[in-house]
Amino acid sequence: MTLTLPSPASPLKIGTRGSPLALAQAYETRRRLAAAFELPEEAFEIVVIKTTGDNQALIAADKPLKELGGKGLFTKEIEEDLLSGRIDIAVHSMKDMPVAQPEGLLLDTYLPREDVRDAFVSPTLSTLHDLPQGAVVGTSSLRRRAQLLNRRPDLNVVEFRGNVQTRLKKLGDGVADCTFLAMAGLNRLNMTEVPATGISTDDMLPAVAQGAIGIERRGNDSRTAEMLEAIHDTPTGQRLAAERAFLAALDGSCETPIAGLAEFDGTNLRLRGEVLRPDGSQSLADDQTAPIEDGAELGRQMAAGLLGQAGPDFFTWRH
Repeated sequence: MTLTLPSPASPLKIGTRGSPLALAQAYETRRRLAAAFELPEEAFEIVVIKTTGDNQALIAADKPLKELGGKGLFTKEIEEDLLSGRIDIAVHSMKDMPVAQPEGLLLDTYLPREDVRDAFVSPTLSTLHDLPQGAVVGTSSLRRRAQLLNRRPDLNVVEFRGNVQTRLKKLGDGVADCTFLAMAGLNRLNMTEVPATGISTDDMLPAVAQGAIGIERRGNDSRTAEMLEAIHDTPTGQRLAAERAFLAALDGSCETPIAGLAEFDGTNLRLRGEVLRPDGSQSLADDQTAPIEDGAELGRQMAAGLLGQAGPDFFTWRH
């Protein structure tokens, strides 16, 4: 059957959040699709969808995300529009995606992965190791909070949310000595003016799937599936298969500090994983390799091993 391509008169609709980073990711998806099929960019329409997570009054409350509704804050309305047919595909930051999709939707296309590292952002300090005793650190990430307190229990970690500009203003106002962003987001937005330094993954293991863009579609949409196949990056998919299997087996949510990173080592895949108590008082980590095709099984086995070490009360707060 001949593939019916979209056109400016009947465009393929790409759903996204309206933040600068989300739009940059949607534009990249559009560029890659247009190039793959030698179509004008007008054959693809960017549809901005406001999610619960884009409610500035809600997000400005500086409450932990888990108290506001978790990762679904940023995906629910987009996935509803995808299921209803208002849009044809949805573009997501993979580190924000739950491990399970709503019935009828598939997430199996990934663009080439960007820099996976966290970025140390400070107007006065150069690296994580420069933080003085008792420094105030701003982050809304439970993972980063737990990792920091595990390595440096002397730090004062405060809730810190908002877009890049908001966070930089808070730093300038002295609310905190530093904060953290993802290097991938800074690179995609070409934000070279931000005082950021990449943190070695040995010092801070990143979130599962950090730096990766995922494209979600309806499971029964064969035309879209065929089009997306043309821009899928297999190496990124292989790495995320291991990382997301690790996350899924840990029942990963925004309430659980989990880090994971898969990297190629010849014909093998090296997976590093870490789980922490939310207060940073304990960390469990593992580092294993397996053949690339066994990545998902490696992720599941590593998660099972860490869960066995952790015990039932590991992920509860200790005040």
